[in-house]
Amino acid sequence: MGFNQGEIVSGHARTLYCAGQTATGGDGNALHAGDMAAQLALSLDNLETVLGEAGMSLANVVRLNIYTTDIDMLFPHHDVLLSRLKAAGVAPASTLLQVARLAIPELLIELEATAVA
Repeated sequence: MGFNQGEIVSGHARTLYCAGQTATGGDGNALHAGDMAAQLALSLDNLETVLGEAGMSLANVVRLNIYTTDIDMLFPHHDVLLSRLKAAGVAPASTLLQVARLAIPELLIELEATAVA
C-alpha cells in the first residue's frame, strides 16, 4: 500500500505537525467537488506548501494520516498519492480512515502529516 509500518527518527532537530490539508483554495473554499483525484492532488499541493514554509518537503514526512469520506472512491486514485510519495523517496507510516464527513461537506479527503528534519 506504499507505507512503512514504523519510522525511527533519531537525532532530529525539528518536528513539524501539519494540520489536516484539504482541497481548498487560498480563500478557504472547497475546490473540485466530487473529484477525488483532483482533491487528493490539491491536498498534496497544500501539504507541500506547508512543508515548504518550514523548509521541508514530502521527503521529510514520517507519518501521514489520510481521512476520506469514501475509501472505495479513494482506492482507484491511490496512485496519485503513491507516485508523489515515491518521487519524494518516502513511504511514511500511515493510517487510512473513512469518516462520515469532513469540516466542509464538499471535501472528500484530508491529509494530516508529521515531518522531521
